Amino acid sequence: MALLLNLMLAISTIFVESCLSESPSKVRLVGGAHRCEGRVEVERNGQWGTVCDDGWDWNDLVVVCRELSCGAAKRTQSGASYRPPAPEDQKVLIQDVNCTGMEDTLSQCEQNEDVYNCPHSEDAGARCVNPDSDVRLVDGPGRCQGRVELLHQEQWSTVCKAGWNLRAAKVVCRQLGCGRALLTHRCCNKMTQGQGPIWMRQVSCFGQEVNLQDCPLRPLENNCTHDEDTWVECEDPFQLRLVGGDNPCAGRLEVLHKGTWGSVCDDSWGEEEDQVVCKQLGCGKPLSLSFKAQKSYRPGAGHIWLDDVVCSGKEKSLESCQHRLWGYHDCTHKEDVAVMCSESTPEFDV
Repeated sequence: MALLLNLMLAISTIFVESCLSESPSKVRLVGGAHRCEGRVEVERNGQWGTVCDDGWDWNDLVVVCRELSCGAAKRTQSGASYRPPAPEDQKVLIQDVNCTGMEDTLSQCEQNEDVYNCPHSEDAGARCVNPDSDVRLVDGPGRCQGRVELLHQEQWSTVCKAGWNLRAAKVVCRQLGCGRALLTHRCCNKMTQGQGPIWMRQVSCFGQEVNLQDCPLRPLENNCTHDEDTWVECEDPFQLRLVGGDNPCAGRLEVLHKGTWGSVCDDSWGEEEDQVVCKQLGCGKPLSLSFKAQKSYRPGAGHIWLDDVVCSGKEKSLESCQHRLWGYHDCTHKEDVAVMCSESTPEFDV
């Protein structure tokens, strides 16, 4: 009996030591404009290698962005598009990654380490919102619209509109991972103008810069006030609306994807998700809907774009919440989400 116990103890020790000797996997993005964009690479036992894009999808991207403490997932794209490309002698370490989108790290997802016939032209790529950006748009209806602020000497400062033009707005929209610039000059009212320091520089962008502070700068020739704060609107790639209600702040929820509006399935939907929608639309706080009231809105007739949306309630945009891959669902339009907010009109008119 003692011999059997000693044998079991020895086997357990070998197993534990084997597990401890294998270093935990890590992930990084290489070749992008910032740390939250680039070719996906993982570490195995001190060696960095790429990820084959076989099976790579939105859920995998969401997990990578979460593991790196980046912002919302933006899109999947070929890792081969980032320069410089992966060295020819660098290994492709994993393929067939299959995440649910709920994991904390990529190593928790199903994956195959037996990689075969996957050249670097099939490397996976990822793009997330960069939370470390030194520019932001605030007091607007979403992260892609608002008053321009720059982080300067560890302090957020507003930007004077003197000399501001479309090229500068393009740089800001690109830096934030938003779409094309829609507006470059717009005065802020008392509710949306800044109250802190003003950045005492005037930018002269060429429009191709990665970062606003990469643009040529010169001192301001006049003393700006917050009445001259710069406001920018970009084409938010994640737009939503409420339709079929008595006002813009109540109705069936629709999101825009690939130029087409579609509905959202109510699987996993609750109060936290309502909070994010009302906040993003500038419509105040969510109001409880009875089952009868929720079903009073006519169901959609086109695409069902999102399912299994899960928010904490603190997100500024629904795009920051977890959800299944676009267009994947097990719902009918009888399960379309409807939302009613406390305000009848958005609060962001300036």
